[in-house]
Amino acid sequence: MSQKFSRNDIRKRKHVRVRRKISGTGERPRLCVFRSLSHIYAQLIDDTTSQTLVSASTMDPEIKEQGIASGNKQGAAAVGKLIAARAVEKGLTNVVFDRGGYIYHGRVAALAEAAREAGLIF
Repeated sequence: MSQKFSRNDIRKRKHVRVRRKISGTGERPRLCVFRSLSHIYAQLIDDTTSQTLVSASTMDPEIKEQGIASGNKQGAAAVGKLIAARAVEKGLTNVVFDRGGYIYHGRVAALAEAAREAGLIF
């Protein structure tokens, strides 16, 4: 009899494996991505002090007032630009990318590319 794992269970196991190798510092925080069905969230986290330095999501008023749909690549790209702008404003340009166990494709890749174009280095 084989056990059946949900996609989210498999993603969480991948994320635990990735987190063993990746951690953020004050000089080079971790850019963590979480994707839900209707929104995408990104945070810059300093793991040494367990603090979120910068965050952005499709639920931010700055993105909502632009009228961009939240569950697609355009919304993810808008979040990438916004988090990069907020990070550069705080003087953070070098980050470590944590895809959260998701495949680097679609919305996750769109967020990463937009963040790179807006000034983040990873």
